[in-house]
Amino acid sequence: MVIRRVLAPRIDFGALRRELGLPEGFPVAAQREADEAAAAPLPAAADRTDIPFVTVDPATSRDLDQAMHLSRRPGGGFRIRYAIADVATHVRPGGPLQEETWRRGQTVYLPDGNVPLHPHTLSEGAASLLPDADRAAVLWTIDLDADGATVAVALERARVRSRAKLDYVGVQRDADAGRLPEPIALLPEIGALLTARGLRRGAINLPLPEQDVESDGDGWQLVLRGPGPMEDHNAQISLLTGMAAADIMLAGRIGLLRTMPPPRPEAVARLRLAAAPLGVDWPADRSVGEVLAGLDASRPRAAAFIDQAAELMRGAAYTAFDGELPEQPEHGGVAAAYAHVTAPLRRLADRYATEVCLALHEGREVPDWARAALPKLPEAMASTDRTAGAATRGAVELAEAVLLEHRVGETFSAAVLDVDAPPNGNARPVREPGGAVALDEPPVRARCTGELPLGERIQVRLVTADPTQRKVLFARA
Repeated sequence: MVIRRVLAPRIDFGALRRELGLPEGFPVAAQREADEAAAAPLPAAADRTDIPFVTVDPATSRDLDQAMHLSRRPGGGFRIRYAIADVATHVRPGGPLQEETWRRGQTVYLPDGNVPLHPHTLSEGAASLLPDADRAAVLWTIDLDADGATVAVALERARVRSRAKLDYVGVQRDADAGRLPEPIALLPEIGALLTARGLRRGAINLPLPEQDVESDGDGWQLVLRGPGPMEDHNAQISLLTGMAAADIMLAGRIGLLRTMPPPRPEAVARLRLAAAPLGVDWPADRSVGEVLAGLDASRPRAAAFIDQAAELMRGAAYTAFDGELPEQPEHGGVAAAYAHVTAPLRRLADRYATEVCLALHEGREVPDWARAALPKLPEAMASTDRTAGAATRGAVELAEAVLLEHRVGETFSAAVLDVDAPPNGNARPVREPGGAVALDEPPVRARCTGELPLGERIQVRLVTADPTQRKVLFARA
């Protein structure tokens, strides 16, 4: 895990919220429905409160979608119990809360507070899998053999009780010390098995650190952070569940998949050509994912190669189907059919995909309210994905510009991550040649003009840092 922080002064994200049209509160009727649902007794369901679930999330999170318990199966293999917040028990079909969640689509995260999909009385209260409280959940039970292959899948509505709210930093520390709590003591072993199976399948993960903006008292921190091993292992459990959900829906010929075309052969060929100049060893018998998994993203040339690999991960979408199976049902990054079902507090689509899986698993008809929603969800989710992505990028770009606005003219050391493609044929370039560079300190990524050597470290001069336009621009020094 790589963490670098640089303090920025107080920043007002209000203009960004207004620009994106983010709502400030819930309509009265929707809030009232959420409050009433939060106060209502839990519906009848299988009692699984004897299972000592725990949650693993960022330390400050309170919208807890998932809780897990891992164990060994008699005779070999593993049993994964994965409890997912049962949001559908709290949201009435056709009601004002459902209407408002469709308008929002997903929770949008900003440094000064999130814009939640559901009111906090549910998302951070009665529907969240907070510790020491009974909660409604959809419980996935997935059995694996000793090699990590799925041998059985079951799901049911259940009442569960989490025993502890764990966070990634603490869990990684406990893993390094060999003292993980019993419910997740097997996570490193299972996560490694699932990762290895994914790489053999052709799965691709881009291990680049992510930029984020976090509050720090009266100011803000610009943070560069890469996922730790335990965070990656935790993600494998969610991926496993999403693949199980996709298999159920494909077998039942109805559902909602998260799809992405497989990498185009010509894109893989271009990436392979880039490997040697960037010092990346790519044996003929190794997949793209296997090569990427062995790279150290803190090294400029490796980071540039990983950035080039992003070209392979294009075209993610939601694909709904009812009767006729999709022509292309797989997710190229997962290298398998995959569905979103593990974050219903934060993502609208998961509520409906989960309801389809429950109905198919129980051998009953998919509820009309869920079936009717499926063809509308891809566009609804595409729209809100654009908004959420713009919020994340906008917040980082604003923090970068504020952090650097008084340092125009200074020179910094930077790694060249990407360079502009040359114009085709006789086409004239539309802008001055350049590319993308990443500074070490502060942890800023921005455009830089000039002739840039891909994967090399160079000196760059700050030309522009404009908070009003959220723009940072460098030139090669």
